[in-house]
Amino acid sequence: MASTDGYLVVDKPAGWTSHDVVARCRRLLGTRRVGHAGTLDPDATGVLVLGVGRATRLLRYASSLPKCYVGEVVLGVATTTLDASGEVTGRVDMGEVDLGAVRQAALGLTGRIEQVPPMVSALKVGGRRLHALAREGTEVERAPRPVEVMRLEVYESGEPSVFRLLVECSSGTYVRVLAADLGARLGGLAHLRALRRLSVGSFTASEAVALEEVSMERVKPPAGLVRDLQSARLSPELATRIGQGKTIERNPLGLTGEGPWALLDEAGELVAVAVPRGHDRLQPVVVLQAAS
Repeated sequence: MASTDGYLVVDKPAGWTSHDVVARCRRLLGTRRVGHAGTLDPDATGVLVLGVGRATRLLRYASSLPKCYVGEVVLGVATTTLDASGEVTGRVDMGEVDLGAVRQAALGLTGRIEQVPPMVSALKVGGRRLHALAREGTEVERAPRPVEVMRLEVYESGEPSVFRLLVECSSGTYVRVLAADLGARLGGLAHLRALRRLSVGSFTASEAVALEEVSMERVKPPAGLVRDLQSARLSPELATRIGQGKTIERNPLGLTGEGPWALLDEAGELVAVAVPRGHDRLQPVVVLQAAS
């Protein structure tokens, strides 16, 4: 496996877009083939999973993983972007709202809910990203989207009308929308600030490197990018078949569920990611180790 194929986890600094980070890493790593597994807002910090080389084809499996965030909700102030980077659009006095009331309101925002994506998101509508339309002063209708909030905990921050949030949620959840909706449920206004992503699936801030520390020596093997998938090791014969794009029997590998699955060779290197083919066979959909 070429050393230019793999992944790394970057601790995104505030003030950088996810695209900025990718562009910098392309220069630092000397390759155009760098991508990320899920946008972080410019003001946000924390875990940004990057794929390098052929491993960029695996980013879809990391981007669909659940996320964990910490941040602060500021009650009584609404902004154009639903976070601290926007212009203030309204103020109300919410000084009497206490921790118990915020926690009670948060209960209605847990579980399976629907969110309207913010105009400043990277979501595409009609082939254009919403944030690009927002910069032009255009607002378009956005359909609510189902998301899941597995955990929404609220804590005192020590600052009046500001509460700390801990959020565990499905991919596609907008924490800034949660903050604004929390304010609405309390009968007022709110926005988000100081957002930090702690994890993407099993990828955590503890393994993230600072942007200035990015180098080819930091790039890890592609198999780690799909470590959250159920996996199986293949015999040399089966690895060759999968590397040729052929199907193999599923049952002898002991794989369960509906996939996708990571298929490794005897050394633990990633051969391919596979999905079901019929009831008892596996079909490779991303092959990283072509048969020799």
